[in-house]
Amino acid sequence: MTDSSTGAGAAYGDRDPDALARRAGERANPDRDQHFLVDDRVLDRIPAYLPDDADASRLLEIGGGAGALTDRLLAAIVAEGGDPDADSDAAAPGHLSVIERDGVFADFLREEFATAVDDGLLDVIEGDALDVDLPPFTACVANLPYGVSSEIAFRLLPEKRPLVLMFQAEFAERMVASAGESEYGRLSVSAQHYADVEIVERVPKEAFDPQPAVESAVVRCTPRDPEYEAGDEAFFLRFVKALFTQRRKTVRNAIRNTGHISGLDEPEAVVDAADEDLLRRRPGDLEPAAFAALAELARERGSPTEA
Repeated sequence: MTDSSTGAGAAYGDRDPDALARRAGERANPDRDQHFLVDDRVLDRIPAYLPDDADASRLLEIGGGAGALTDRLLAAIVAEGGDPDADSDAAAPGHLSVIERDGVFADFLREEFATAVDDGLLDVIEGDALDVDLPPFTACVANLPYGVSSEIAFRLLPEKRPLVLMFQAEFAERMVASAGESEYGRLSVSAQHYADVEIVERVPKEAFDPQPAVESAVVRCTPRDPEYEAGDEAFFLRFVKALFTQRRKTVRNAIRNTGHISGLDEPEAVVDAADEDLLRRRPGDLEPAAFAALAELARERGSPTEA
């Protein structure tokens, strides 16, 4: 096996994160929301958190940085699909697309993994993950930039693909929270609308360089259809957002006070038609299915306007 310290010719899966950063010639900059995961043990575990039945033939990584996770994902692709230099009878390997907004790191990834690029295993897309067209992908594994993790997550979740994503621990706890828990809110309902969401590993700040100010967590999102009907998904999500701006109010008052957010022209008509027991509760106590039923009632009775 080629020595993993030698760069572009190295085998995939055992590149040293610190050596990668040195070869890149530029340190992660926390002012640009860059915190590189450098703990080999965590890096080795992350690809394995994809669901067992996930299609990993076209992986997406967002925020490649100096390539420590990129290296592990390439190893997983080769292990799953076969060596591109082996006999033609071997299974065709998969593909990894990496989105990296920092031009220095994008160029470094192309150089460091030149063999993978040449073999058709890898392409590097330079740009902001919120702006570029997402390439075709069957699953996404990424250490997200924390400042835009919410926006990126909610760009990915509607794609209904398996996701393994690193978040700030507090954000992750809100994603997985259940009704009645203090962390439960708009994020919980919205994320769980698209997928089964679970924290699979908690990661200390010492696993990063430079260290962030907070602990982190790896979240697995396994897509599935919700157990309820949401006739207008955009309105459902807007309605959830509106009611959680009044999370300390009763549902009755939350509906009345947020028509300007949800787009309801006649919130009082919704209140008149809703179940009295439900109206006495608070938004943080409603299961996603209850939100969906209430949103459907609001669509029928509240004369919602377009967003």
